[in-house]
Amino acid sequence: MTSSTVTHSTSYRVRSGFRSALKFLVMTLLAFFFIFPIWFMLVSSFKTNEMQITADMSKLSAFIPYGELGLENYYEVFAQMEFGRLMFNSTFIMLATVFLGLLINSMIAYALARLDYTGRGVVLGVIVALIIVPFEAIAIPLLMLVNNLPWFGGVTTWLDSYHVQIIPFIADAFSIFLFYQFFINIPKELEEAALVDGASKLRIYWSIILPLSKPIFATVAILQALANWNRFMWPLMVTRGVDHRPLTVGMQTFFGQDPRIWGDLLAFASMITIPVLIIFLIFQKWFVQSVASTGIKG
Repeated sequence: MTSSTVTHSTSYRVRSGFRSALKFLVMTLLAFFFIFPIWFMLVSSFKTNEMQITADMSKLSAFIPYGELGLENYYEVFAQMEFGRLMFNSTFIMLATVFLGLLINSMIAYALARLDYTGRGVVLGVIVALIIVPFEAIAIPLLMLVNNLPWFGGVTTWLDSYHVQIIPFIADAFSIFLFYQFFINIPKELEEAALVDGASKLRIYWSIILPLSKPIFATVAILQALANWNRFMWPLMVTRGVDHRPLTVGMQTFFGQDPRIWGDLLAFASMITIPVLIIFLIFQKWFVQSVASTGIKG
């Protein structure tokens, strides 16, 4: 090996190490950038001295758990609002919408990916076009529609109910598109072999497609869970009381109370945020795998 080759190899390793170090530094800074607000929220929620919280907001000490610490802020949230009811509402609405959405959207996407019928391309084009339509554009027409829809038991409106917050969001264009992108990359030979053995399309979907699609199911579940957990405008428009309202609307009501206690507000926000973090950590492995396999870019 010549000296020039050794020099070139050493130079390459140095450049590669520098790039890796720079990438690590940038990612670390970004991680701190996103973690700091959450850490501030959690730390401050345990500080029971309101004057200490407001004084620390402009200091680095805001990120340090010191002083008078305790769970009083959390107790105050439960004492001032029906937090348990709001948590149940948000959880039930999210789980129902995500579960039904995974089933319906995946079946629609599988039909688009595998069934050959007239107008298939048009349907797919309409679904892709719907992705760019903001919900705000259809909120008022949808409100007028659900206000006059009948329901079981002679009810003549969907307002102030669970189903008005679930049914309109089960079918989701973006979820269908993600499922479609994943399904078209599954080898057709697997399904053809099952067809030869006499399996039906539904059996193929249930026994072959679903077990191979855990990453995309996890990805869609996380995205839809976040979207439904954070939904605010629609529940505010269609609900009138605590019986069916989710946490996001309850947070707005709690924030509007006088006097405004920051410790209680941060405790409320912490209890909204922690379930979302837990969901992401549980499904993180499949979420990253799906992003890598489908080529989704942020």
